[in-house]
Amino acid sequence: MCELKDEKMLNTIKNELLAHKKTIEILIENNLNDIENACNLAVETLQKGNKILLFGNGGSAADAQHIAAELTGRFVTERIPLPGIALTTDTSALTAIANDYGFDVVFSRQVQALARKGDLLIGISTSGNSQNVLKAFEKGKEIGCKSLALSGRDGGKMKETADVSIIIADQITARIQEMHILIGHIICQAIDEAYKNK
Repeated sequence: MCELKDEKMLNTIKNELLAHKKTIEILIENNLNDIENACNLAVETLQKGNKILLFGNGGSAADAQHIAAELTGRFVTERIPLPGIALTTDTSALTAIANDYGFDVVFSRQVQALARKGDLLIGISTSGNSQNVLKAFEKGKEIGCKSLALSGRDGGKMKETADVSIIIADQITARIQEMHILIGHIICQAIDEAYKNK
């Protein structure tokens, strides 16, 4: 193992970790009630026999897929598989819808096809203004779905349309995304506890 210390690199690492820590402290101060509401909404949705549909763009698409995988597989506790579907994984559907109808409706068309009254839509957008996420929320509302928005900065337009909105009050995309996956894990932990020994 190399013993040489790169002070500049060590400072970069330390600064990133401290920035992450500061964002978590703000999250604890500002968002505990919203996170509790999100956990309750997810647990209630599944316990009523409904499913969770997740979507977002770029890194948020990866987060949607990550959370869906924790539901159908498992998070920590051994439990029954649960219905979580990421609307970001079917490249044929995504490219066909985008080509035929436009990228703004790649999620709303899938919501229209797959969602049923009582399902939960989890839309993830660091800006809170992604048109395809907003349109999916609108379509879900028509169907009778509940919605959870994970956003950042000032929450964007998503905060006005979602039943529950968790806004990461930071301007840096990386910090917002780090909190989104942390919140996703917290929701998964709440679901694990609700389904323990089932």
